[in-house]
Amino acid sequence: MAGAMNDAKRAAKRTEQKADEASQDVKPWLRGFARFGYTAKGAVYVLLGILSLMAALGVSGGKTTGTKGALATIASKPYGNVILWITAVGLIGYVMWRIIQVVKDPEHKGKDGSGIGMRIAYLISGIIYGALAYKAISLASSSLGSSGGSSGNSKQSFIAKVLSQPAGQWIIGAVGVVIIGYGLYEMYKGMTEKFKKEFKFGEMNQGEKKLVRRSGKFGLLARGVVMLIIGYFFIQMAMTASSQQATGLDAALSELASQPYGKWLLGIVSIGLALFGIFQILKGKNRHLKIS
Repeated sequence: MAGAMNDAKRAAKRTEQKADEASQDVKPWLRGFARFGYTAKGAVYVLLGILSLMAALGVSGGKTTGTKGALATIASKPYGNVILWITAVGLIGYVMWRIIQVVKDPEHKGKDGSGIGMRIAYLISGIIYGALAYKAISLASSSLGSSGGSSGNSKQSFIAKVLSQPAGQWIIGAVGVVIIGYGLYEMYKGMTEKFKKEFKFGEMNQGEKKLVRRSGKFGLLARGVVMLIIGYFFIQMAMTASSQQATGLDAALSELASQPYGKWLLGIVSIGLALFGIFQILKGKNRHLKIS
């Protein structure tokens, strides 16, 4: 009798917890928007990884490009504008989820140093992908898709303005440190598979679980390596007070390609970036999206 009562209490508690989780869940339209955002981000990285791998293999059409370069490639294809509009909408959804992560802290990162650091990183990520969404809209709005060439110059101009300020070098250096820190965190998540707690593993089949583990591990490691290089570029700029140093993902991949055994390095990292894209697509389908 006592055992039955305990079982009933536990069942009632589970029901109550489920009800609490449901009430704390992101609104359905916003949840769908965020999932679409992860899918759009993943698709861009898959394309980026393929283009870079083609460059490493010496295949015609391959290039070491960044996310904006991948969008420009889409723009040059049949129905590219339509795909860009869809991608832009998805990226806006991703940015909205980043804002929720910064403001609501749904994963309980906390208010200590590491928690604040993560939320700053989420904010930077939101700004970056907001700019990428804007780029997709600009390319889609351009009938020739020719607006992709000025982004590098505008970025360098902005960095030059920051460097010209009294604390400009410190600001750029701090950005570099944050990027390196986030890159190390991505690599740590990949090696330890900490990312698994973000997924609804109980609702996934064995094939999906295996693909999430493999794409997450190698994808996060590859992206972490690239971010370390980008962070190093920012610190170099801060130390030399020069905005002429290339800073983007394309520059990081080019730097890899220029090293001894560069094609092998570029090929491995390119595969990793494509896997990171697959990981993001799977995250869009299976990620926990709750606000507590």
